[in-house]
Amino acid sequence: MPTLSLSPHTRLLPLVLFSALPATALAQATTSTESEQAAGGDELNPIVITATRSKSTEGETSQKVTIITREQIEQQLAITQDPGQVLSNLIPSYSPSRQKLSNAGESFRGRSPLFLVDGVPQSNPLRDSARDSYTIDLSMVERIEVIHGASAEHGLGATGGIINYVTKRPDGAGVRQHAGVSLTSDDDFESDGFGHKLDYRLSGQDGDWDYLVAASRQERGVFYDGNDERVGIAYPGELQNSTSYDLLAKAGYWFDDDQNLEVAVNHFELEGDGDYVPVPGDRDAGIATTARKGDPDGEPGYNEVTTARLSYSHTDLLGNSLDAQLYSQRFRARFATTPYFPYQVDGETRFDQTRNESDKVGAKFTLSRDGLLNDRLTLTTGLDLLQDETRQELVHTGRTYVPESQFRNYAVFLQGDYALTDALSVNAGVRHEQAELNVDDFSTLDRTTDDGDPKDVTQDLVDVDGGSPDFDETLFNAGLVYQATDWAQLYANYSEGFGMPDVGRVLRGIEAPGQDVDTLLTLQPIVTDNREIGARFDWDRYGLELSYYESNSDFGERLTEENGVWVGNREKTEIQGFEITGDARLNDAHELSLSYTHAEGESDTDGDGRVDTELTGINIAPDTLKLGWSAAWSEKLSSHLQYRYYFDRSVDDPELEFDGYGLADASLTYRLPVGRASLGIENLTDEDYFTYYSQAARVSDDYYFKGRGRTLTLGYQVDF
Repeated sequence: MPTLSLSPHTRLLPLVLFSALPATALAQATTSTESEQAAGGDELNPIVITATRSKSTEGETSQKVTIITREQIEQQLAITQDPGQVLSNLIPSYSPSRQKLSNAGESFRGRSPLFLVDGVPQSNPLRDSARDSYTIDLSMVERIEVIHGASAEHGLGATGGIINYVTKRPDGAGVRQHAGVSLTSDDDFESDGFGHKLDYRLSGQDGDWDYLVAASRQERGVFYDGNDERVGIAYPGELQNSTSYDLLAKAGYWFDDDQNLEVAVNHFELEGDGDYVPVPGDRDAGIATTARKGDPDGEPGYNEVTTARLSYSHTDLLGNSLDAQLYSQRFRARFATTPYFPYQVDGETRFDQTRNESDKVGAKFTLSRDGLLNDRLTLTTGLDLLQDETRQELVHTGRTYVPESQFRNYAVFLQGDYALTDALSVNAGVRHEQAELNVDDFSTLDRTTDDGDPKDVTQDLVDVDGGSPDFDETLFNAGLVYQATDWAQLYANYSEGFGMPDVGRVLRGIEAPGQDVDTLLTLQPIVTDNREIGARFDWDRYGLELSYYESNSDFGERLTEENGVWVGNREKTEIQGFEITGDARLNDAHELSLSYTHAEGESDTDGDGRVDTELTGINIAPDTLKLGWSAAWSEKLSSHLQYRYYFDRSVDDPELEFDGYGLADASLTYRLPVGRASLGIENLTDEDYFTYYSQAARVSDDYYFKGRGRTLTLGYQVDF
C-alpha cells in the first residue's frame, strides 16, 4: 500500500499486506489520501508499494496489479450494491457476476482468487461455501487491491490471484462523520422491487489514539429482468429479497513516529427474507426460472461473518521494518432447502438444509530490510501460521454432511529485490508450505441413486476411516522489470500458487464404504504455475498496459455436475489469456478507460497426461470488452458511463455455448450546498438476457436465470 511521510496522527495505514499502482491506473491521482493531501496543500512523496509483501516503488512490479480506488467504488455503488458486480465491472479477467449470494463460477483468470479483508483471509480452504466475496459491505472499504495471477506470498488459496479489501480509516485530525442513504427500484417501480440502504461512519483522533466506528443496513427487494418478470430465486442463497448489516470498529495507538498498534473487528450478516419461492424454467424452450410469492420450505439462507485482527508495525526496528498480525474469523453460512436430503417426521417426508461452520485463527509476521549492497537490495522474510476448523451439517436433523476437519498450515518465506542497473531490476523468492489435515472417523450420507433422481437418494450412511494426511510444498517466484524508456516499461514474472481442493466436497462425495482419508489421492494440494509477460506505457495523459499469461496445474480441480451434485475432478488444466487495459485523460474534465480480455483453457479428462477438453463457463470467463467515460461538467455536476460486452463463446459441450450480450450503466452526481446526490441506472437499455452462468456453467431448468433489468438507484451522502 502507499506509505506516505506523514505525522503519526495522519499516517493511518499501519498494516496492509500489499498494494500497487500500475502506471496506467486511472485511479493514480484520485485516491482519498491524495485528495486529502491536495486539500491541505502538501506535496506527495514518491509512493512506496508492497506488491507481494516486499517493498518496491510505483510502477516497478513484475506482476500485473490493479488498484480500485474509493472514487471508483463510489461510482459503482451509485449504480449497484452487488459486490460481485462491482468486482466484475472493475477487474479485468473476472467473470461476469452471477447476481446471487453465491460466487461459485465467478473465477479470476480461470481460477479461484484469495479474498482478504485487511490481509485476513476470507476464503475457506476446507469447504468452499462460494461466499467469500460477501463478508463485508463495500461502504466499509477504502480501496480494493488486486494481484493478477497465482501468488504464494500470502499463502493458501491464491491460484487465480489476490483480492484484498482495505477498510476505511480515520479521515484526518478532529472528529469526522459521514451519513448516506440510497433507494433502489426497478424501472416500473413495483412495490416488492424497492430496496434501501443506510450507512454511517464516525472517526477521529485524540492524542496518540485514532478510532473509527461504522455501520450499514440494507434491505433488498426482488429483482426484475428486462422483460419485467421476477428473476428466479436460487439455491444456495440470494441477494434479492434479503436484509444485511455490517458493523466495523477500529482503534489505533501510536507509540511514536515509527510504532503503531491497531485492533479492528468487523461483523457482517446477510439473510434472505423468505417471501418468495422459485418457479422452475424450461431451458430447452428458452423459458427462464422466475419467482412467485410463497412460503419456502425451511429457513432462508444466510451469511454471518466476524473478522478480528490485531496489528503491530514498526518502521525502524534496528534498521528493519516489522509488520505483525494476529487474526481470527468466525464464518457461518446456511444454504436453502433442496430435495437432496429427505427425512421423515410422523410419516411425512421433509427436506433438510445444510450449514457450513468455519473457524480460523492465524498470524503473519513480516520483516523487511532495504538499503543493502549500496542501496540496491531489499530482503523480506516472514512466517505465516493458520489453523482452520470446518464442518458442514444438516440443520434440522443434526446429521453429518462434512465431518469436522482441522487444517493446520505454517509457511516461511524469503523474498529479494535487486536493482541490477538503474533501468533493470529483478526479484525472486521462495516459500515453503507445511500443512496437515486431521479428520476423525466419520459416517456421511450415501448419495447414490438407482435412477438418477436426486429425490430418491437413500439416506443410508457410509462409514469412512479418518486420517491425518500432510502436505509439503516449496514454491518459487521470480520476475524482472526493465525501464526501456521514460514512457515504456517491460516486465516478466513466474509465480506459483498453492491451494487445497475442496476437502468437504471430496469427503461428502464418498460412496463406497471402507475408504481411508489418508489414501484419498484427491486430497493432494493444487499447485498452479503462472507465467506472465507484459508492457506498460505512460504518455503523460495516456496509459496502456498489455499482459499475456499462462496458468497451468498438473493436478488441478475442475467442477462438474453429476445428478445435481457438484463434484471436483482432479485433472491437469492449462489456461492462457491476455489482458489489455488503457486510459486517456482527454483534459482535466474527461477521462476514458478501456479493457479487453481473452482467456481459453483445457483439461485432461481421460487421464492420459494431455489436455483435451475445453473448460466451460464454470471456469473461464468469455472474451470481454469494457469501456468507461467519467466527466466533470462543472464543479458540482459529474457523470460516469460504462459499457461491457461479453462475446459469444463456443465449447466442446454444445449445451454450454454462450450467446453474448452487452450492458450499459450510467450515473450522475451533483454536489448540493450540503452533501451530494446521485442517480444511477444499471442496465441502462433494459437488456433482456440470460446470465453467463445460466448459459455457460450448468445445464439446469432450476438455475436458468435472467439478469437484472433496468434498475434505478437514488442516493444522498453528506460528510460533516
